[in-house]
Amino acid sequence: CLMMSLTPSRGCLLDLPWEDILVPHILCHLPLQQLLSLQRVSKSFQSLVQLYLANMRCFDSSQIGPAIPRAAFINLLKDNEVLQQLALQNCSDWLTDRELLPVIGQNHHLHQIQLKGCAQLSRHALVAISLSCPNLRRLSLAHCEWVDSLSLRSLADHCKALEAVDLTACRQLKDEAICYLVQKCSRLKSLSLAVNANVGDVAVEEIAKCCPELEHLDLTGCLRVKNDSIRVLAEYCPKLRSLKVKHCHNVAESSLSILRSRGVELDVEPPLQRALVLLQDVVGFAPFINLQI
Repeated sequence: CLMMSLTPSRGCLLDLPWEDILVPHILCHLPLQQLLSLQRVSKSFQSLVQLYLANMRCFDSSQIGPAIPRAAFINLLKDNEVLQQLALQNCSDWLTDRELLPVIGQNHHLHQIQLKGCAQLSRHALVAISLSCPNLRRLSLAHCEWVDSLSLRSLADHCKALEAVDLTACRQLKDEAICYLVQKCSRLKSLSLAVNANVGDVAVEEIAKCCPELEHLDLTGCLRVKNDSIRVLAEYCPKLRSLKVKHCHNVAESSLSILRSRGVELDVEPPLQRALVLLQDVVGFAPFINLQI
């Protein structure tokens, strides 16, 4: 029924102004996969969809399916110069600098980029992002082990409006690189340094002192982080709402209790509650304990 109502012979849809009505107010409500199918209706619809793709503000590869072909990606974005959001979660099997750099180079309005797990890129991709996207606010580089201190320095120098950065499992990065990032990007509200054994107290203390707007910090598995830096975090980050320190074996309740008393969401339970959970697992019920004794 949808295709019948869109048939050009009816003269009811394509007669509407394309750039003023169809593209911004109608096509934007259709899933990307359906838009690509719509191109097969007629040459006129093919032209209409191409116009939409050229003016698309948000591209999310997951909307197309479990895997997007390399040629399709190149064709979809070849004419677009107005992207604001780019998410490429399921392109890791083939996405390299060769495919990504032209898209980055012609889209200077990007403020959100998701490259989680894109392992075949190189440090040149991050340098290109830093040079082409001065208004970038959110960037995910989780599990991109090609990120190094030099490329992160370029990002910090050119993208000072950053508010959220995910550097999970970027294992080349050490304290010095993280310190440089937060010194330049003091507007950060969310930062993940999870699964990085090279990150320690020096980085966490610099984060605390440079980022007063910080709300979320993920230090999961940062084995070198200790109590002292957590106390500094509590002192300098009044807006902190959540902190993840699971598997940080040198972080104890003595420092976490300060944040816990302020209502900060922690992924580590208080000692008593943790003991009760373990006891329940062993005996099969939660015993009554008189806490007034």
